Amino acid sequence: MDSITQAALGATVAGAIAGKRCNAKVLAVGAALGTLPDLDVMLDYGDAVSNTIKHRGFTHSLLLMPPFALLLSWIYCRFRPDAFWTLGRVFFLTISVLVTHTLLDAMTTYGTQLLWPFEGYFELRNIFIIDPLYTLPLLIAIGVALFSRSRGGRWCQAVVLISTLYLVWGYAAQQSVTERVQENLAAQNLPSENVIVMPTPFNTVLWRVVVMDEGKYWEGLASILDKDDRIDFVSRPTGSWPLEEKPETLQGLKAFSHNYLKYREENDALIVTDLRLGMADSLSFQFVLAEKDDKGEWELLDSTWRYPSERGLEHLSALWERLKGDQSIDANLQRLELSYNQ
Repeated sequence: MDSITQAALGATVAGAIAGKRCNAKVLAVGAALGTLPDLDVMLDYGDAVSNTIKHRGFTHSLLLMPPFALLLSWIYCRFRPDAFWTLGRVFFLTISVLVTHTLLDAMTTYGTQLLWPFEGYFELRNIFIIDPLYTLPLLIAIGVALFSRSRGGRWCQAVVLISTLYLVWGYAAQQSVTERVQENLAAQNLPSENVIVMPTPFNTVLWRVVVMDEGKYWEGLASILDKDDRIDFVSRPTGSWPLEEKPETLQGLKAFSHNYLKYREENDALIVTDLRLGMADSLSFQFVLAEKDDKGEWELLDSTWRYPSERGLEHLSALWERLKGDQSIDANLQRLELSYNQ
């Protein structure tokens, strides 16, 4: 999730655990702990692909968090002894904030390495990277806690429950759409093995569907508010990797995206794109892995770079109408050159 949401979640979880002892200091510590795992974005792994696929790695590992939380807790208690905030209480608060951060990240489309150093990316895709309906209650609870110490802890506890229920709703909505997708794929004689269902920007009502097949993929939209169960899919080519050599960066992208990739040539550059993160013909994670030399032959790059993709909010009104169930705009909406960075 975005940094504001993670800081707000960390503060709210800390306030909920503190209860009657919730105060500005507790909220500030929770917010700081809530942003701590994302500091790995400051690390440079040498190229654009590595910086992307290694984000949410060791700092998000559920295996490393307990000893790290224990170390932080011991340091705090060593230098700031307190009769109430014992080592056990500080550790419980610290581990709770860190774990809720990484679990929330795992619910977005961007993969999270929950079991680092063991390989594997985990994602439920039941919430978008930025969702105001999830974040706003957290901010309200923090505001109440700052101005009303007597009620702050209870508000934080209530909002932690509400935000958790919202995540449950997102998962239930996703499963409902997935069932509808499978029915449509069967009725339209489309492949049904490699299918992902993801939320569109800022909501859990309108969902984007990607269906993979050999040499092509289909993309569709489905809203919980649709009156017609039919989903109109747009077919697009995936292209293929043209070189015999398959570099480590390509293998890493395949693992990160679960092989939801497409390949294209543009301006003498070989561009590999993650199909999950974006929309229509403009997708967020696009990388140049090779370029043509003077002889017109492909040459792998020692350092990959991120291919720029345009992003804008000018089409949010169309997305809003589609969210409300207007299926007449499907064809145009799925061809928008629209992208959101996740």
